[in-house]
Amino acid sequence: MAEDYYSLLGVARNATDAEIKAAYRKLAMKHHPDRNPGNKESEAKFRTINGAYEALSDAKKRKMYDQYGEAGVNQGAGGFGGQGGPGFEGFGQGVDVNEVFGDLFENLFGGQGGGRQGGGGRRQARGNDLKYETTISLEDAFKGVQLPLHFQRVESCGTCRGSGGKAGSGVKRCTQCRGAGRVQVSQGFFAMSQTCPRCGGEGSIVEDPCKDCKGQGRVRKEAELKVKIPPGIYHGATLRISDEGEAGPRGAQPGDLYLEIHLKPDPRFERHEDDLSVNAHIDIATASLGGTTTVPTIDGEPVTVKITHATQHGATLRVREKGMPKLHGRGRGDLLVHVRVDVPRELTARQKELLEEFQKTLQDEPSGKGDAGVFGRIFGKD
Repeated sequence: MAEDYYSLLGVARNATDAEIKAAYRKLAMKHHPDRNPGNKESEAKFRTINGAYEALSDAKKRKMYDQYGEAGVNQGAGGFGGQGGPGFEGFGQGVDVNEVFGDLFENLFGGQGGGRQGGGGRRQARGNDLKYETTISLEDAFKGVQLPLHFQRVESCGTCRGSGGKAGSGVKRCTQCRGAGRVQVSQGFFAMSQTCPRCGGEGSIVEDPCKDCKGQGRVRKEAELKVKIPPGIYHGATLRISDEGEAGPRGAQPGDLYLEIHLKPDPRFERHEDDLSVNAHIDIATASLGGTTTVPTIDGEPVTVKITHATQHGATLRVREKGMPKLHGRGRGDLLVHVRVDVPRELTARQKELLEEFQKTLQDEPSGKGDAGVFGRIFGKD
């Protein structure tokens, strides 16, 4: 009695398609004849696991096998190896080797096994993406700006309009791949398709190349572009500008342009997401008695901030809606005002006299009540 296909692959009868594929791939790589030259046992094992996978990877065949066993599959499909696309030569022709081992073929053949394909089996071409970096000021990030960019990129040839041929000349079908863009190659027991080396996957050959682009259909040019930077943009943010990368071959879709934004350091403000912070310097009298101070804002209009009495050095005051615009929402962040109490470096005789008198009043305070806030710290009182 033939061994059960599920047992051959080492999976349960309720295994998913992904589990069956993974098990088959592992066993196929282990027992492939190229890895076991002259080993008849591995060759026979390789045949049986290919047959098992061909049955269990096809929904209809698997259903027939689950109901009737191997006989049901042979009657329903005409036996293994009879139908199917490219596979292992002589070993389960119904197994699509590109689908199972596509990512391994890049190393094995130096090409690409699996990938998006267009009509006629040709891979879909697309222009390269480009990355550009630029630096703007915090003010520009606040209000938004139209930024002119100057850079080089590959563009469609204007002379031949991307065809690669001279005016009036045409293209002919590639004789090596017969217009498919791909050819069948074999190595050992593997048979697979890869990009045609003669036409580069285009499926056609330019008969009379354009003198400007040498038949490539594309040329390198200086590009100018204006990009709108939205208000509230962050440092390190990347904008994607669709179809502004390099042109694709033969009129294919161009790539995209990715613009990475950097912000210059600002001497007045520090940014914390949507909030801005600024330092406000006040004297010791204002800190103790209270008063007002003026601070700059990012939109250019200074604001007056109220200082309450006994305000401590390092205190933070908040001015609502005076920060950066919110990039993904409405409104603005806040302006955080960090209080910095300035101690005078030089005193007049009268100032010194008044401070000494004030210091005596602190010493006369009952124990535990002599802390006069900023003055206590300035003059070393605990």
